[in-house]
Amino acid sequence: MDNYMSKFKNLFSNFKGDLFGGITAGVIALPLALAFGVASGVGAAAGLYGAIFVGLFASIFGGTRPQISGPTGPITVVVAAIVASHPGNFKLIFTTILLAGLFQIILGISKVGNFIRFVPYPVISGFMSGIGVIIIILQINPLLGLDVQGTPIKTILNLGEVFNSFNLQSLILGIATLIIVFFTPSKIRLVVPPSLIALVSITIVSVLLGFNVNRIGEIPTGLPDFVFPVVSIEDIVIIVPLAITVAILGAVDSLLTSLVSDSLTKETHNSDKELVGQGIGNMISALFGGIAGAGATMRTVVNIKTGGKTQLAGIIHALFLLALLLGAAPLASHIPMAVLAGILIKVGFDIIDYKFIKVINHAPRRDLAVMILVFALTVFDDLIFAVGAGIVLSCLLFASRISRKFKITIDDYQQSTNQKEEHIEELSKYKIRMVNINGEFFFGSTSRVLTRVDDLLGTQYLIINCESIPDMDISAVFALEDIIVRMKDKGIKVFLVLSGKEVTKHLLRLGVMKLIGRDNIFYDKCEAVQKSREMISVKVNENVPAKQEVSA
Repeated sequence: MDNYMSKFKNLFSNFKGDLFGGITAGVIALPLALAFGVASGVGAAAGLYGAIFVGLFASIFGGTRPQISGPTGPITVVVAAIVASHPGNFKLIFTTILLAGLFQIILGISKVGNFIRFVPYPVISGFMSGIGVIIIILQINPLLGLDVQGTPIKTILNLGEVFNSFNLQSLILGIATLIIVFFTPSKIRLVVPPSLIALVSITIVSVLLGFNVNRIGEIPTGLPDFVFPVVSIEDIVIIVPLAITVAILGAVDSLLTSLVSDSLTKETHNSDKELVGQGIGNMISALFGGIAGAGATMRTVVNIKTGGKTQLAGIIHALFLLALLLGAAPLASHIPMAVLAGILIKVGFDIIDYKFIKVINHAPRRDLAVMILVFALTVFDDLIFAVGAGIVLSCLLFASRISRKFKITIDDYQQSTNQKEEHIEELSKYKIRMVNINGEFFFGSTSRVLTRVDDLLGTQYLIINCESIPDMDISAVFALEDIIVRMKDKGIKVFLVLSGKEVTKHLLRLGVMKLIGRDNIFYDKCEAVQKSREMISVKVNENVPAKQEVSA
């Protein structure tokens, strides 16, 4: 009981800051929620429902205290693609969002949230810039008073027809919106968001002048109905891959925003708890006809800058939008689509990663290649495939770079400073060779070791020196095993020099110790060399006949 009371007190510990932060974030979220709802193809009301339910429950159950959640650009693009491929099938669409939320909860429970730290920056840069370009391209038609084409490629291919049939009044409203959202003075921006200024002022002007343009249309007043979407078994096969896409994209989007929040608040978020919160929010949003959402970077930053510090800010943001839905929904029906298009174009430009673009001439070629690949695949193919391909390419390039630092040297101990040992080696014609392996011994470097095996043939005692190997993966262990087997088949005695007990345990569990024998394991290369020399000496003495006495 005391624990709950403590949490309740902490929730209201920054009430004034959270109140202003939440309301400000809500003001910014209103035009974006409507715009994202329309852009998704599900409708403005679905965008508003998504902002309310995802924003509310992600704040209550999430792991990033000042985070504001709701529909975002990347999520909207994915939902729009699903709507375009399954037009009118809203049960399938909302079931997809429901399952996506469930998958996010599973990701959180499975504790995979921290893996976001391992996504390379060029992948994130190419992905975000690609999302920004997609949003900009898809809003060309609405800006001109025409229907959305569905994909960037279709929009580009049909540009010729678009410019021959556009609505001049829509274009005027769209240009006016772009001027406001791009060029509003910073002093005014600090008081009122430019997107809200454009939404209200341009809508009023369009109504007063009687412009004949496409508008949002009627938004239902009151709370949405609870509907549990039911689909057929055949549809499940279609839904699951789409839901995984939405889940992963929402997870990446949310946790990136969490990192931004940490940098501003100097706190540390709980990635796994955040994924659970986002999953709960998306599941409930789907049950009430809302689109999917994620952590929204711009709204979160504004919340923090305005004073928001706890989950209460996100709750207030959602309740503020709910109050607007209940009281001002009829007014929203007059908003021109061109105004929302202008607002989204600004969002698209804001999403583009200018930080990377500024240093693009000086960026390493490998990072530039990854960024361009992810950007191109994001815009013209598939978002999740783009991220996956970028991560795979980054890993391969990293492995290649690490493997180039990997070194193999072979020392020949045939010569000796000891005259007696020189005589022994001369008589025995035995060779002692040491293979020194330096660097990361992993799948990317095993081939370089195996190609040197033929250089070791003819050796009688082989010492494999692994002292400078910090760790080895299963590929390296099997490569080591292959070398030992091949040497033993040639009658070559193998000694192994290891860097420590942990590597020894690893090799013991994987069976290498049984293959070579514990007596042939050393932790100092000098001991291995000495052991080899002693064995040579024993063999030579056994093979050299004793001197016979000459009779007088």
